[in-house]
Amino acid sequence: MHKDSLIGTLTVAAILCIVCSIFVSTASVKLRPIQKKNKLLDLKKNILIAAGMYEEGIDIEQAFNKIDARLVDFDSGEYVEGDVTTFDQRKSAKNPATNYRIPADQDFADIKVRSKIAPVYLVKTASGELESVILPMHGLGLWSVMCGFLAIEGDLNTVKGITFYQHGETPGLGGEIDNPKWKAIWPGKKIRNEDGELALTVIKGAVVSSSPNAGYQVDGMAGATITSRGVANLVKYWLGKNGFGNYLDKLAAGGS
Repeated sequence: MHKDSLIGTLTVAAILCIVCSIFVSTASVKLRPIQKKNKLLDLKKNILIAAGMYEEGIDIEQAFNKIDARLVDFDSGEYVEGDVTTFDQRKSAKNPATNYRIPADQDFADIKVRSKIAPVYLVKTASGELESVILPMHGLGLWSVMCGFLAIEGDLNTVKGITFYQHGETPGLGGEIDNPKWKAIWPGKKIRNEDGELALTVIKGAVVSSSPNAGYQVDGMAGATITSRGVANLVKYWLGKNGFGNYLDKLAAGGS
């Protein structure tokens, strides 16, 4: 067979494709544990950021040891047994045996279904008092599902921090949810008003400091109305009765 023949060329191309496929597949399998480990490490980093416990250069694993990770049942608000490190909330939401279909009139975050249980992360003082609780949350933005964490102070009514670790919003617009200046607006905002009603929200435009509702409001992102509304909606859902509301109520009452 002549090396410049069509059959020769196709044979060489086929061999190269097979070799490359084997190389890529092998690399993918070999790197999967490393990718999984790095993904978990990034998740822990974002939990620490939301809780105000992250500093550049710290040992993330060592810092995360100060956090008590638990699984909680949404309906009962009680803790349940399970391995938090291997639990995948998004995967659980896709399983008919472990998911819950959200009624349309309560699906503020437009996520359709959620898991029946979810992880929560507790930070306590040396004396065992609750310092903060970090809750996972996700909801639909303009182009993507936004995933993040909201940290709440030990009084269970004051925001300690917020962070988003996954989204596909427009850079420079909805992507501003990653902007440290915007995230710095959240700490100190109140979750519920004096009547005990959920009031924390993201508004369109800037908050008027003299407004009686200023303590519950966060500035919207310029040019990103839908993303801002998406953040407001996911906060409304996950802090409500269909989300972590029952758990937070029991926690405030000294339960769970």
